[in-house]
Amino acid sequence: MYQFSYAEIQEDDAQDARSRERQAMQRGLDLLEIASRKGVRSMEAAEALNYVNQLWRIFMEDLAKPENNLPDALRAELISIGLWITQEVQNMRLGKSDNFEGLIEICTIIRDGLN
Repeated sequence: MYQFSYAEIQEDDAQDARSRERQAMQRGLDLLEIASRKGVRSMEAAEALNYVNQLWRIFMEDLAKPENNLPDALRAELISIGLWITQEVQNMRLGKSDNFEGLIEICTIIRDGLN
């Protein structure tokens, strides 16, 4: 029987978590791409904006936890990005913006960093 070291299990768990985060971010990007084509007042936009908003709120909640192992500076930067995204989503819901491209660009950069 093969025994895993604690470090190996932790590394696998972190890799699995990053993979799930990457998949969740990709889902948001897929929804944003569709919404961008359909327009800011479409049902697709409402679904995409709701999903992205919820996803980033979950990310920010996790980043704010003391047990999050990312460096403090990186956590702060990601929370700042999350705050911008949630504000931009709100602006789009209120008809003050139609900045799908900005959301897509930032989410793509974050997704690509989750490897």
